[in-house]
Amino acid sequence: MEVRTYGVIGSGQMGNGIAQVAAMSGLYVIMNDISDEFVEKGLATITKNLDRSVDKGKISKEDRDGTLSRISRSIDIRDMANADFVVEAATEREDLKFNIFKDLDSYCNPEVILATNTSSIPIGRIAAQTSRPGKVIGMHFMNPVPVMKLVEVIRGIATSDETFETTWKLAEKFGKTPALSNDFPGFIANRIAMPMINEAIFALYHSVGTKEDIDTVMKLGFNHPMGPLALADLIGLDTCLAIMETLYEGFKDSKYRPCPLLRKYVEAGWLGRKTGRGFYEY
Repeated sequence: MEVRTYGVIGSGQMGNGIAQVAAMSGLYVIMNDISDEFVEKGLATITKNLDRSVDKGKISKEDRDGTLSRISRSIDIRDMANADFVVEAATEREDLKFNIFKDLDSYCNPEVILATNTSSIPIGRIAAQTSRPGKVIGMHFMNPVPVMKLVEVIRGIATSDETFETTWKLAEKFGKTPALSNDFPGFIANRIAMPMINEAIFALYHSVGTKEDIDTVMKLGFNHPMGPLALADLIGLDTCLAIMETLYEGFKDSKYRPCPLLRKYVEAGWLGRKTGRGFYEY
């Protein structure tokens, strides 16, 4: 099936980034969220990103205007009936994603692929909420989406070859490099990255070093562009906690136990950049 209209559920930092790269690739995009306020905020972020690219000479004003003209706003999930392919980029909560996929299954044509940008929740578990498990797949973008080249493509146990091939080609159309992961909690990226971040938080919790020193060691000692604590703030500490809990639940291995300090920060509402405070203040 040819994909011309691409639906995005969620207009937050991941959703608006996905909508931007899809529209820049020439697709028409329906960007959906639960309120006009959220959708307008997402569109404002896209506009700001595109304006910055124009200023740097990376794209023309015509490209900017064309990209924005291909994005339509939506606060009704039933609008996804007009999409050829839908990706869900909502908050990393299993119950929320399950309800979204039940609704999408009801409103979208049977041949439409339903993808999820989940960071860790098993694809098979999400697919089981639908009547089309062969059409459900993981399409996990990295943050910030317009900059990062990777898309992790995750096959569920029931995902069809056609669904996989369509999703892989779509990632390439977006100018991304896809990588295949099988369906295990955390997939590849977060099964490796999140325990590292969690261990950095344990190092801070145990006073092994200050947050600045821990990040400096990882940046200069391992050539990481960003330290793990700063990275956690960028991702969102609530998302980090949700991923660690999914890993711990999925493997029942103590090495995935979330650090108590991470849980304490989330309970206090210190979620990172999006709230102005996490391990650092913004």
